[in-house]
Amino acid sequence: MRDKTNTTQPIIREAELSDAPAISALIKSVAHYFTLDPAGIGAERFLQTITPEAIAEYITSDDIVYLVAIDNKTIIGAGAVKDAHHLYHLFVDEAYQGQQIARKLWQQLEPWLTDAPITVSSTPFAVPVYEKFGFTATGPKVERDGIAFVPMRKESP
Repeated sequence: MRDKTNTTQPIIREAELSDAPAISALIKSVAHYFTLDPAGIGAERFLQTITPEAIAEYITSDDIVYLVAIDNKTIIGAGAVKDAHHLYHLFVDEAYQGQQIARKLWQQLEPWLTDAPITVSSTPFAVPVYEKFGFTATGPKVERDGIAFVPMRKESP
């Protein structure tokens, strides 16, 4: 585990097709925060949406903006905006959590969110982070298809 007192200054850039396997691996590495079963049993449908092939489709999609945070040539965070109103992905490597990486990605993604309200399906673990970004829960935690999430929204971009 990385020393959280030493904050990193990642490079944030648009994702490239060659990043898809690393983004997929990053999301899978933190999936235990939102899968109901730590091994992902029951969440197969969701897990299919984070394969390298699926991530590559998002990166090339016209309605998705995908960014990555890089430290020392390693992808440590990834985020995506879909349809100008939905924060689709925002994941940070566990070793870098607590170092403002999610906030830095959010700050780069937020200008792409031009249609209000802005929505996100937050992992229960990340609700406090999204609240700091101005989101509020719109309902209780949902458990469906092997994952748990809290629907949230922000009224203005």
